[in-house]
Amino acid sequence: MQSRVQGIRQRFDSDVARAKDAAALEEVRTRYLGRRAGILTALLRDLRDAPKAERAAFGKAVNDLKAHVEAALEAARGKVSRARTAAGPIDLTLPGRAQRPGTFHPITQVRALIEEIFLEMGYTLETGPEIETDFYNFEALNIPPQHPARDLQDTFYVEGGLLLRTHTSPVQIRTMQQRRPPIKMVALGKVFRRDSDVTHSPVFHQVEGLVVSEGITFAHLKGTLQHFCRRVFGKELRLRLRPSYFPFVEPGAEYDISCIFCGGSGCSRCKGSGFIEMGGAGMVHPAVFEKVGYDPERYTGFAFGLGIERIAMLKHGIDDIRLLYENDLRFLQQFPG
Repeated sequence: MQSRVQGIRQRFDSDVARAKDAAALEEVRTRYLGRRAGILTALLRDLRDAPKAERAAFGKAVNDLKAHVEAALEAARGKVSRARTAAGPIDLTLPGRAQRPGTFHPITQVRALIEEIFLEMGYTLETGPEIETDFYNFEALNIPPQHPARDLQDTFYVEGGLLLRTHTSPVQIRTMQQRRPPIKMVALGKVFRRDSDVTHSPVFHQVEGLVVSEGITFAHLKGTLQHFCRRVFGKELRLRLRPSYFPFVEPGAEYDISCIFCGGSGCSRCKGSGFIEMGGAGMVHPAVFEKVGYDPERYTGFAFGLGIERIAMLKHGIDDIRLLYENDLRFLQQFPG
């Protein structure tokens, strides 16, 4: 038995001396210390069958051999590691660097928040195609043929008389065609316009809402917008409505909120006015109801819209919309969520 242990030790010393890298050392370790087929593991199993008189001496010899193997392997790993460090390559025995966990894009985060708010208010989420016809994008929304929004300088046209939708309002028309009132819906998605600067992008995201029923008034519109703005920014904001013109609503308005940066006292962000513009809204024009077969004498409704990027920029203090589309990880990692 003793000669057997001595022979294994000699073979091990020879094997570990020939191992020149971490992979070879791991192979030697498995051959001698492996739990199932390791040579030392087999020796320990044989210990049970050794003569009783020789068992104690044999067991001590096997334990000494195991200690020798483990110490020799550790010393060899250190030698290999130092050699690799001196040569320059990475030491594969070092623990790996953890991957930085991914996060949702700021626009995705804001979109999810908007959906949550309107679902709480009993709205349905509706979708529609991004490539639209002139009827759904313009005609059904009471936008006349001579309107500047139809010009090539504003709208992306594609083959077959189709176009890339310039707003998500066509989803409102499609929804009204498919359902009868009452309707409470919001549509979120990409829209496309020929516009590009620090606050505008050719591709951006909009949310548009529509409520149609009997007895809907402008007061319902104001209350909805005020609740939404307070929820999305988490502050007790004031809402201001200013008369404005949009072909698909009458009367129409633009709505502002008290500045979330200065609280309405006036700062550079709000240009000293104390208010920040958010979007457009108004009561649905009777001509729109007629296009979808609704009786404008019976039903009234309101519609509103705003840009999702605008909300993201205000919430996070971003002053250039292009940052949202440059895919710079240094920028995106600032918005965990």
